[in-house]
Amino acid sequence: MKMKAIEKTRFDARLPVEQKELFEYAAAIGGFRSLTDFIIYSVQQQAALIVEKHNAILGSKQDQKLFFESLINPAKPNAKLKKAAQKYNKRNGK
Repeated sequence: MKMKAIEKTRFDARLPVEQKELFEYAAAIGGFRSLTDFIIYSVQQQAALIVEKHNAILGSKQDQKLFFESLINPAKPNAKLKKAAQKYNKRNGK
């Protein structure tokens, strides 16, 4: 059975010496084989948390679709909304 090759890419970053030393120290005491393993693990964990939080806010795929559809194609204002806008404008001298 032949394994499918995983496409890889490179990521480079410049950072202060102190920050690199901190990362290396954390990687060593965390038991990681290398600084790269530590960084990939840490970034993966943080990315998963951010995506999870984002998706929790937007709910299901159906909720996301409805939300973005309402932004792109908002409903026309009904009579009640128009009346409220007129009342607001009158109170605020517009």
